Amino acid sequence: MKHMLAAAALMFAAHALAESTYVVGVEDARFMPHYSLDAQGQYQGFARELLDAFAEESGVRLIYRPLPVDELLPALLDGSVDFKYPDNPSWSNSDKSGHGLHYSQAAVAYVDGVMVAPRRVGLGVEQLKRLAVVDGWTPKGYEARIDTKQVLLVGSSDLPRMIRQAMLKDTDGAYYNVVVAMHYLNNVRTKPGALVFDPKLPHTRGAYHLSSVRQPELIRRFDRFLDERREDIAALKASHQVEINLDSEYIGMEQWKVDFLERQKARNAVGG
Repeated sequence: MKHMLAAAALMFAAHALAESTYVVGVEDARFMPHYSLDAQGQYQGFARELLDAFAEESGVRLIYRPLPVDELLPALLDGSVDFKYPDNPSWSNSDKSGHGLHYSQAAVAYVDGVMVAPRRVGLGVEQLKRLAVVDGWTPKGYEARIDTKQVLLVGSSDLPRMIRQAMLKDTDGAYYNVVVAMHYLNNVRTKPGALVFDPKLPHTRGAYHLSSVRQPELIRRFDRFLDERREDIAALKASHQVEINLDSEYIGMEQWKVDFLERQKARNAVGG
């Protein structure tokens, strides 16, 4: 009888889990290839496909609620959403204090840094006088130079305007997620190579995580999913190019462009 009751309890728990619906708070922002909203306001991109795959495997339903970036953390903390993506343990520490957030493993790596015109690569931070940033972004590694007025921040409302400022030479560079900026230049603005990442300037490496206050068990299940489906997730990352050449000076560049530049560099070395 006890075995029958235990089996029934497990079946009931599995059924209840299958019927569970959770709300994921996501950024209402154009941040491809990571994520964006389509014309109908539907969440899309690498993050959507990753989280959908997790939901399908776990037997839960995820609803995506796009919110302005500055409203996303408050929504998580007051319980309006069950999860926040993306998140990082180092973000907004003072606002999170005392709330006991739970974080997943790293879902995807990123680099934030400065994009400059090719002729400015390697000039050094001393030559970076005017730095374009999207409103709300903090250029990590430049705080001291900003405080001492060695670097002047030039604000912009969005990525396209910021990129335009740097391309028109209104600024000496533009600080952003490098893969996202390269994706915009290559696929939207169709100006590949107009700006490139300068790896010798201060930049930040980190990762995007899934976070929750009230659902630590699902965070642990997401971790298991990341571990058990590692190869599938790697293929998904490659498909969306969210980590393309992230460990080289050619961050965000397609491989054929990297190969071309390497051949060109080799020829120049021989000629020199």
